Amino acid sequence: MNFIATKLEGCFIIEPNLILDERGYFMESFNENTFQIGVNQQTHFVQDNQSYSSKGVLRGLHYQTGEHAQAKLVRVLQGEVLDVAVDIRPNSPTFGQYEAVFLSGENQKQFFVPRGFAHGFLVLSETATFFYKCDNFYNKESEGGIIFNDATINIDWGFPMGNLIISEKDKIQPNLENAKKAW
Repeated sequence: MNFIATKLEGCFIIEPNLILDERGYFMESFNENTFQIGVNQQTHFVQDNQSYSSKGVLRGLHYQTGEHAQAKLVRVLQGEVLDVAVDIRPNSPTFGQYEAVFLSGENQKQFFVPRGFAHGFLVLSETATFFYKCDNFYNKESEGGIIFNDATINIDWGFPMGNLIISEKDKIQPNLENAKKAW
């Protein structure tokens, strides 16, 4: 695996080593020892989640607060998404900045989003199956969110706003300034 640091400290794009032959390919998608060395963090995943969505579905920007904060290792099993992490660590030099990564079933890239980041993704293909590991269990009372089109963050989703499919919950999230504090 190749670990590529992003402009947001602690976020990594992970490229797999594919072993190709006439049958297809083989890859190691996760190895705890390799992962912890690659991201230079002790992260132990306890929960796997998967979603299936149609083109234009935007999920996010979500995070968990306090002792229930979550790091995520995300990937696309089928389809294509634009995956986004936003730094919401209050004392970070990149607070309010984002990293966007194109993930697909074809490129097999993964994106590591540590604790202290809001996360969301937009489905670019007709459908997409999205898979992610979390290092902490979900806790409803610790949910936090930021509106996907916050002017301060200014995420370039690269998609017509009128064609987005967004849950009612995500349509009414606060902006970054008024969002629930992560810590």
